Amino acid sequence: MPLTGPKLNSEFDLADLCRRGLEARPDEIALQSAATTWTWRELERDSDRLAAQLIAKGLKPGDRVATLMPNRNILLVFYLACLKARLVITPLNYRYMAPEIDHALTVSGASILLAHAERGADLAKSEKTPELPLGVIKYGATDGEDTGLEGLLTAPVPEITLPDPQPSDPVIIFFTSGSTGKPKGVTHTRQTFAALLARSMQSHEMTEADVVLPGSSISHAGGVFYSFMALAKGVRIVMPRTFDGDEILPLLRDQKPTLLWMLPAALISLVHDHNARHEDFASVRLCTAGGDKVPAELEKEFTDLAGFPIDEIWGMSETGIGTINPPAGLNKLGSVGKLAAGYEASIRDEAGNELPPGEPGRLWIKSPAIMIGYWNRPDATAETIVDGWLDTGDVMRADEDGYLWFHGRKKQIIVHDGSNICPQEVEEALLAHQAVEAAGVVGVHDLVHGENVWAYITLSPGHSAPPRQELVRFARERVGYKAPEVIKLLLEMPLNATGKVDRVVLKQWAADQLAVG
Repeated sequence: MPLTGPKLNSEFDLADLCRRGLEARPDEIALQSAATTWTWRELERDSDRLAAQLIAKGLKPGDRVATLMPNRNILLVFYLACLKARLVITPLNYRYMAPEIDHALTVSGASILLAHAERGADLAKSEKTPELPLGVIKYGATDGEDTGLEGLLTAPVPEITLPDPQPSDPVIIFFTSGSTGKPKGVTHTRQTFAALLARSMQSHEMTEADVVLPGSSISHAGGVFYSFMALAKGVRIVMPRTFDGDEILPLLRDQKPTLLWMLPAALISLVHDHNARHEDFASVRLCTAGGDKVPAELEKEFTDLAGFPIDEIWGMSETGIGTINPPAGLNKLGSVGKLAAGYEASIRDEAGNELPPGEPGRLWIKSPAIMIGYWNRPDATAETIVDGWLDTGDVMRADEDGYLWFHGRKKQIIVHDGSNICPQEVEEALLAHQAVEAAGVVGVHDLVHGENVWAYITLSPGHSAPPRQELVRFARERVGYKAPEVIKLLLEMPLNATGKVDRVVLKQWAADQLAVG
């Protein structure tokens, strides 16, 4: 039998986005950063204004609007304007360089691009940007030649009637991290996105007293999910511009968020920040982390500092937040929790047979919240969604209590002498060493063993490199035969577009080194 999450209490209509805040507290702050604020009334007014300006530029319902922006409050206002104008939000990772920008613009067929002026040099190298039918809207320009996004907020508002939305309207395209090939465009409609928000609000046990700090880029799925959950619930958003301690800690101290979401890598930096204090987390009732495995050492350090553990979650751009350790229930450390409200899951072997509890296998998931498909990729969609079930590509096991345990991406599992090795497990063992700041583990082809385990590490500040054999022994004490045969020291760990360790790059580096002997 498939696993089933709690029953969903009520659905959500995207037409009601911001309604709760606007009706209950119109002149209270809805959106806040260290630099700017918007009240609920101002949020409504300015998103209406921008929606009309976008339509006046010639954009039509269904057109894709790409963005290349760092975290700024105005970006969320812009997203709301796109929803009102029936445009498809197409966020590009702010780390994208010209070839990645061109790929995303080509795949989406974007009509226009909103971009921060500081990315001008990279956009000048782009082949596709000059071909955009409606060009580029600048933000943060200082040359005086372009009024940009700021000017659209103050320019006369055209007399335009906003179009009536349809449930099947595409509303957002997220690009995958590209860890298993060229990034694909994950597409959500008004219907699937609203279903995603309803399930997330219930599973996080949100109330009108919450204040949400989405501590990751709102060009990525996680940051978008948490920001829109807050808008849907009618509670204040505290928007960080960056994700280091110098930005996050003052927001924790001054704005007192109750719900904090961050990627594990950013949390590691936060707890290692010498200015972080126990009192900084006094307002936080729930700290969630996902997007990558939460290492046991991070869990321990965070608990020692904050006085409560991280609640590890699992989700994808394709599915929304699919699992969570129940906030008011048992948090099984190391687990990604139980299924969220309104989700079903099935753990299957390679032949598609369902596996019993305790057996790791491929996770399939089903919900009205899953994407409708990959933009203009019916082939990839058909491979991923079968009879309403989405193949996540993640290897999980379920215990007797219905908690799920992550064993890695199927395509990243290392097969050594016929045994499956999860790279995250080996990384976690290395990260427990005080000298190791970051770790990335990959399988390297070997004629005898199938694949050998190679590890790449960076050092913690103030630590010198320990002998490699010491690190191997250290890891072997924790994971036995899974310990790496080779450990390479890096000055900087490569990260992919979503801020995770880029194992694709590490694997290529290892292959290149073997090729030259």
